[in-house]
Amino acid sequence: MVKITLPDGTQKEYDKGVTGFDIAMSISEGLARNVLAAKVNGEVWDAMRAISEDSTVQLLTWNDVEGKSTFWHSSAHLMAEAIEALYPGTKFGIGPAIENGFYYDIDLGDVEFGEDDLENVEKKMTELARSKNTYVRTEVSKSDAINYFTERNDEYKLELIEGLDDGTITFYQQGNFTDLCRGPHIPSTGFIKAIKLMSVAGAYWRGDEKRKQLTRIYGITFPKQKELKEYLLLLEEAKKRDHRKLGKELELFAFSEKVGIGLPLWLPKGAMLRERLEQFLRKAQIKAGYSPVITPHIGNKNLYITSGHYDKYGEDSFQSIHTPNEGEEFLLKPMNCPHHCEIYKTKPRSYKDLPLRLAEFGTVYRYEQSGELHGLTRVRGFTQDDAHIFCRPDQVKEEFIKVIDLVLHVFKALGFEDYTAQVSLRDPENKTKYIGEDELWDKAERQIQEAADERGLTTITELGEAAFYGPKLDFMVKDALGRSWQLGTIQVDYNLPNRFELEYVGSDNQKHRPVMIHRAPFGSMERFVAVLIEHCAGNFPLWLSPDQVAVLPISEKYASYAQEVYDKLAEKEITGFIDHRDEKIGRKIRDAEVKKVPYMIIVGEKERDEQKVSVRKHGEGDVGSMGVDEYVNYFTVEINKSLG
Repeated sequence: MVKITLPDGTQKEYDKGVTGFDIAMSISEGLARNVLAAKVNGEVWDAMRAISEDSTVQLLTWNDVEGKSTFWHSSAHLMAEAIEALYPGTKFGIGPAIENGFYYDIDLGDVEFGEDDLENVEKKMTELARSKNTYVRTEVSKSDAINYFTERNDEYKLELIEGLDDGTITFYQQGNFTDLCRGPHIPSTGFIKAIKLMSVAGAYWRGDEKRKQLTRIYGITFPKQKELKEYLLLLEEAKKRDHRKLGKELELFAFSEKVGIGLPLWLPKGAMLRERLEQFLRKAQIKAGYSPVITPHIGNKNLYITSGHYDKYGEDSFQSIHTPNEGEEFLLKPMNCPHHCEIYKTKPRSYKDLPLRLAEFGTVYRYEQSGELHGLTRVRGFTQDDAHIFCRPDQVKEEFIKVIDLVLHVFKALGFEDYTAQVSLRDPENKTKYIGEDELWDKAERQIQEAADERGLTTITELGEAAFYGPKLDFMVKDALGRSWQLGTIQVDYNLPNRFELEYVGSDNQKHRPVMIHRAPFGSMERFVAVLIEHCAGNFPLWLSPDQVAVLPISEKYASYAQEVYDKLAEKEITGFIDHRDEKIGRKIRDAEVKKVPYMIIVGEKERDEQKVSVRKHGEGDVGSMGVDEYVNYFTVEINKSLG
């Protein structure tokens, strides 16, 4: 017998060799029909794989992230089977699940494959799915695996096998298709009811531009046709909200190849929006005891060698800047934290001086590959709302909690209500990616979890997602379309203070190392603005809108009164513009609606004579007629509402 512990703590005994499916059946037949995989002792297994020792087991369905991932990975195998049937001799690279769906990299030889060919593959996948073939896992020796793919002349699989240890290799087969794969997979292809292949792209084998370019086919599948329809509608809505499209239409930002790809140009309205975000956070930071600092855009190479950033980010940085002095090199800064460490060192520090909170909207530079650049979400130059808190070890948890409160204040003001806190830890299997001692890592990881628990945050834990110098708490925010984005981040760092030999004199009159907390509630201004645009579809909160009002004179006869109204509003720091065009008022209103201006202030003969304005609200219509001072009061109430 084996003892199985379920997530709610329930323990049951089963015959040795029980499967996740068997456990589900013992609970309810309905659950068994929906089980896609099982998480056994923290590792995701096939639902039909035998369990031979006492284990903790979580049954995974479509409602679980790992359940969806297993479903989509199995769908990649189904697509590969369809392609092999339609294009015999195809060679296969890798076919993982991704955040939404899956892809497979394939080598079709001399066959040309494009978007027009996707429909035929979809039909074949649907046909094969209806066969309800089971996914069968087989353990194979390394020599047998090599022989199998040598016969098929598949150099990609053979290269993958080279990196595997004998005794750890498995094949999966469904129908007539066999693949090298560690799994897991869903019980059968019959679970896959709705299929859509999305696009075709090129991808270098193993991401190496010197290797052959393969054909990458993206797709997504669902257990119900209804869910596919909903997803496709969501994609259409996402296209309308695309920050690149709205950024151009609302005149927020632009890119120029002459300036350089991945280097955004903030236009006047975008700069105003960004400035308002910065002022909002600056005000909150000053209230929370932060001191603003400014550091250069470049730093001596030795600064980043000391911090470890050169070793970790050197390949992703711009080339060194060589000065006329022999051997002197500078880098565009990839991070602000080394500069802040040097600010800390400008004078002796006492335990009474801590915590020291230094804040900067600092622009940093990373040489991202051109194929990875995407609007404002992936750029080569971006500004972080960076701050570093230098504190005593006994202050870490309290300071960390204060930062959590600041992040939640930002989210509330900007309408992000659905978020999860991700505790990002080291990969225990590969500690070479990180710097510092195990004892300090364990301490930092424990403090982060305790702080999150004290604030009652819903958390998930992800191994291998820590920064190279310390663990962190990442805020995963869902936008209006339910898409998840990583925005705010807080990190505990015991390592950089060691590398920079930072010190303070304690109450015992001895020298001690401070602890660093890195934090950025927005993350980067560029990415945050991109997410915000798509979240609110360009309908920004009133306090943040670059143009808060559009003053619309009915005709040129009322231009002077329109100017008078505009000047009064400007005196109260209400921003906007006057539409002086020789157009009918209906057209002016429609255009202001398209530009998503929150309020339209209409002035004509009646308004001029009565010294009033007619007010319309974007998306809602007439608010009524009121005096300018009355409107200012009304606006003030509305702007306070928009700030939460």
